[in-house]
Amino acid sequence: MTASRSRLWAVAAAAILLALLFIAPFYFVLVNSVKALGEIMVDAASLPDKYLFSNYSKVWDIIKFPKALLNSVLITGISVTGIVIISAMTGYRLVRKPTVFNKILFTAFISAMIIPFQSVMLQLVRVTSFLELRANLFGIVICYLGFGLSLSVFLFHGFIKSVPLEIEEAAVVDGCSPYGVFWKIVFPLLRPIIVTVIILNGLWIWNDYLLPVLIIGSNKDLTTIPLAITRFFGQYTKQWDLALAGLTMGITPIIIMFLMLQKHIIEGISSGSLKG
Repeated sequence: MTASRSRLWAVAAAAILLALLFIAPFYFVLVNSVKALGEIMVDAASLPDKYLFSNYSKVWDIIKFPKALLNSVLITGISVTGIVIISAMTGYRLVRKPTVFNKILFTAFISAMIIPFQSVMLQLVRVTSFLELRANLFGIVICYLGFGLSLSVFLFHGFIKSVPLEIEEAAVVDGCSPYGVFWKIVFPLLRPIIVTVIILNGLWIWNDYLLPVLIIGSNKDLTTIPLAITRFFGQYTKQWDLALAGLTMGITPIIIMFLMLQKHIIEGISSGSLKG
């Protein structure tokens, strides 16, 4: 009995330490976002002597936060919506029509997952410049669709295998068209994996810096939150007080979305990978 309690205490202590390890970055960001720059440089771990909530109002004006927030919402929302729709339809077709071509296509999607982004950066810039896709909303969305489809198709492909074919056959007997079978019968059953794809791609696109800086470039009308926050980091100065305030404002919407949808992650990932 004593040995069991000792193990439980050890597990609990390990869990608490692990939780503190993951919470620590949020503590540093939140605490230092309401400090003066000098106070951050002296001791970044201590609580502030004076809470400077004015840092947030300064950031709001300097980076034009509402505009940057709207750009991030538009780019993330349109890209994620496109990824969900296209990858769901693609995964369904690949599962239900296992032709040789579809098997090769699925292999190509899987192979694309192992290609590092850095290896295609130069080619991406050249192609988007040639097609006039740089510095516009359509171009950045197309790029996110291209890079986000591989993993999403893989997850949908595995999850759709768990959907009973008898349900679709019954719908066809009742006079449902092929598109009706997918949108009215199959698509609603994909909710767990849809939520998983939304969270995974939403977190990535919302926080991404490298692809927007390559595609959006100097177009200030499309500046996203990560691009806007880089304004506080110059060659000789780093305004950590304002940058951390902007970072807090930027991650708040995506954290709220994550907390609302995170209960579906484990179910969706396990269904999309193990059942496949």
